[in-house]
Amino acid sequence: MGVSSTAPHLLRAARGEIVDRPPVWMMRQAGRYMKAYRDLREKYPSFRDRSEIPEVAIEVSLQPWKAFQPDGVILFSDIVTPLPGLGIDMDIAEGKGPIIHSPIRTQAQIDSLHDLDPEAALPFIKTILQALRQEVGDKSTVLGFVGAPWTLAAYAVEGKGSKTYSIIKNLAFSDPAILHQLLTKLADAIAVYARYQIDCGAQVVQMFDSWAGQLSPQDYDTFALPYQRRVFQQVKQTHPDTPLILLVSGSAGVLERMAQSGADIVTVDWTVDMADARARLGKHVKVQGNLDPGVLYASKEFIRDRIYDTVRKAGNWGHILNLGHGVLPDTPEENVAFFFETAKQLSTAALVS
Repeated sequence: MGVSSTAPHLLRAARGEIVDRPPVWMMRQAGRYMKAYRDLREKYPSFRDRSEIPEVAIEVSLQPWKAFQPDGVILFSDIVTPLPGLGIDMDIAEGKGPIIHSPIRTQAQIDSLHDLDPEAALPFIKTILQALRQEVGDKSTVLGFVGAPWTLAAYAVEGKGSKTYSIIKNLAFSDPAILHQLLTKLADAIAVYARYQIDCGAQVVQMFDSWAGQLSPQDYDTFALPYQRRVFQQVKQTHPDTPLILLVSGSAGVLERMAQSGADIVTVDWTVDMADARARLGKHVKVQGNLDPGVLYASKEFIRDRIYDTVRKAGNWGHILNLGHGVLPDTPEENVAFFFETAKQLSTAALVS
């Protein structure tokens, strides 16, 4: 299927076309560092309200678009948003993240989970994504996103975020059969959800396996990689032309494994030099990243130098410029603006030659 030259920049780069500069967006670009978002939060203190009331979520998703014109506009949501649709009750606590009220730890709880029907459980997603597509037209690419099976299982089993992942690792290493059943159910639900997002207007989908970097490489091969693959294969069966991005936090030790997931684009965090990442992944793997979000606290000269360094090392094909993780809440807004301005004035050819 050919892509017309009117297709937005990020979509063309994600599909492997040569573009004049790397497209740029920023993880967590909608959120706390922006005054417009903090003002809206006063009015809607519940995260679920902000992400599930369509007109509010649309406004939040578009705040960075209106301010900085990034090449990607991402749905404002959370990776745990689909869990209630499977029968896993949750809430999202301000500043603390997801809370699962009855953590999943028994066979009976897994047996009681049901298939995801996104049309019934998540009707707001369609309204939001359709509105975003209409608003940005061909000027930007609309991104959807989902959580990966291992990371959603970690939340569901732990009941909240964790520093040690001791409860899910206990389950993984002492009763793996139960965990594999949960991972399979989650993978199939996530695939349904990702397909739904694409049908509703998402042009690229990013999967966050935020906690898979907490696994040793051999355990990544058992509990993370097969289920990433299961999701991506199901999505590719019905939507072969939609680029899929994989993010794993703290992924230096599993970078090559990420490329085996079926993702089209591997997100590289700042613990790996971009030149090393390119060498380790090989010429055919597209990459996203990998500026340290802390760089955005620095002077304009420092920010500019780091952008140039990353783009030079990434080369002139298959790179989406981004941070290695989300923008930090107290980042000066003018530095975010400078990051986007600098990125959009780049000429890859001039930098890389």
